[in-house]
Amino acid sequence: MVPFAIQRLHLAGGIMITASHNPKQDNGYKVYWENSCQIIPPHDKGIAAEIEALNETTATWDVTLVDSNPKCIKSETESLKSLYFSTLSASLLSTPRDVLSKSTLRYAYTAMHGVGFEPANRVLRELGLPPFAAFVPEQVLPDPDFPTVAFPNPEEKGALDLAIALANGRDIPLVFANDPDADRFAAAERRRRRPGDGGNAEWHVFTGDQIGALLAYAVVRRFANAPAEKRKKVAMINSAVSSKMLRSICAIEGFRYEETLTGFKWMSNKAVDLQNEGYDTFFVYEEAIGFMTHPCVLDKDGVSALASFAELAISQHANNSTMLDLLEDLYKRYGFHASNNHYFICHNPAIITEIFKYIRFGVGSSSVARTNLKRESDGATLRYPKTVAGFQVSRIRDLTVGFEMSGMDKTDTGTESSQILVKNGEFVPSLPVSSSSEMITFELVNECIFTLRTSGTEPKIKYYIEKKGSDRGLVHKDLELVVKAVAEELFQASKNGLSKL
Repeated sequence: MVPFAIQRLHLAGGIMITASHNPKQDNGYKVYWENSCQIIPPHDKGIAAEIEALNETTATWDVTLVDSNPKCIKSETESLKSLYFSTLSASLLSTPRDVLSKSTLRYAYTAMHGVGFEPANRVLRELGLPPFAAFVPEQVLPDPDFPTVAFPNPEEKGALDLAIALANGRDIPLVFANDPDADRFAAAERRRRRPGDGGNAEWHVFTGDQIGALLAYAVVRRFANAPAEKRKKVAMINSAVSSKMLRSICAIEGFRYEETLTGFKWMSNKAVDLQNEGYDTFFVYEEAIGFMTHPCVLDKDGVSALASFAELAISQHANNSTMLDLLEDLYKRYGFHASNNHYFICHNPAIITEIFKYIRFGVGSSSVARTNLKRESDGATLRYPKTVAGFQVSRIRDLTVGFEMSGMDKTDTGTESSQILVKNGEFVPSLPVSSSSEMITFELVNECIFTLRTSGTEPKIKYYIEKKGSDRGLVHKDLELVVKAVAEELFQASKNGLSKL
C-alpha cells in the first residue's frame, strides 16, 4: 500500500518497515522515492548523508511527530485500500465476473504468519473470484516469531508443507501462499492422480520463473484481440538472473522487453522510464517469486499476483485442464526453458576474489582457450574462457569491471599470442556497473545463458543457469553439462573447497 499511496496522493516518498520473508531475528525497511519506486542511486547516498548529518546534532527524535505533524498522512488508510481494490477490479482481469464467480475450482491458502490473509481474501471477493476453500489456521494470523517454519519464505523447502497437507486432506488441487508482508506469491498444484498413486498425489511447487511465464501469459490473453497500437504499449521486464522465457514471449507477441539488475528497485524504475516513453501496461517479475501485475503498484505485489493466477487457474479448470497443462502449452508456443539455480558456500572472501580473478583474468593455469582483450581505459587484460562445457561463448557481460561483448563466437577476441585492444567507450554495458560486487553473465551458442554473482549479505557464490531448446532431452543434458562446468571449470569448487547445502 505504501507505493500505491505515494502514487495516488502525490507524496514525496515513503517508508515501509518490514522483515519481508527473513528469519524472525531480522528486521528491515524499504524507502520509496516520489515516483513510488524503491530508491536507487543517487538518492540512496543522498538520504544516507542527510541521516548522518542529523545524527551529528544533539536533536532528540520525537516519535509523537508521526501523529501531530500535518505532513504525515495517517487517516487515508481505509480509503486507499478501497481505491486499490477498485483499481484492480477495473482493469486487472479479463474474464467476465459471472464466469469467475460460478467456478467450482477450489484452492487453499497460507499467509505464512503474515498480513496477507485479509487483503488476499478481499481481492478475491472484490474481483468476483471464488473464496478460499480452506486456509492454514496455524499460519493465518500475523506472528513475528514464525513458529511453524524455519524461514517464512514460501520458496524454502518445507515452507508449504502445512498448506499442502491441508489441501490433501480436503481434496483441494491448488495451494496459494504469500510471504509475511504479502509482496511475494507462491503456488503449488497437485498433479493428476494416476492408478497406484494412493491417497496422496505428488505436488508441483511452481518456481518463480514458471509463475512469471504464466502471469505474463495472463497479459497476453488480455491483449489477444487488442488493436496493434495498443499492443505496442505493452512492456515486460525481469531481472538479469530471471528466465529469458519472458524475452521469448515478448519477441513472439510483439511486446517491449527489458532486462535490469537484480531487485525490484531497478525493475520498477525501468517501468517508470518506459511510462515516460508512452508504455502504459506492464508485467514485471523476478525469479524470487516477486511479481508486479498492475502499474498502480510499482513494486512486487503478492495480492494482485494471487488474483491474476487464480483467474488463469479458473480458465484452465473450465476446460478440464490445469496450470501445469498451461505451462506445457506455453513451452510449445514459446520454447522449452529449463533452469538450474543454486549456490556454493564460501566463508573466505579471499577465495571468492581469486575465483572471479580466475574467471575474468585467467589467473592461474587454464586448459581452455581464453580471450586476450587489453582495455585502453585501465590497462587490464580480460582473459575470459572462450568455451564452457565445450560450447563456444557468444556473449559476455561483466557488470563488475564494465564490459559487454556480443557475437564473440564470430569475432576475433585474441589468442595466447595476439592481443586485441579495447578502446575507450567500446563494449560498455547498458546496465549499471558496480565494482563492489561480482556479477558476470555468459551466453553460449547452444542457447544456454548463465549468470554468476556474489551475495551482498551471505557467504554465497550464486549461479543461475538456463537452457532453451525444442528437444527436452538435449536441453536437460546440456544443462547438466554446463552446471558441472560452472562448478569445476569456473568456480573450481573441488580445488577451492566450496560446499553446497
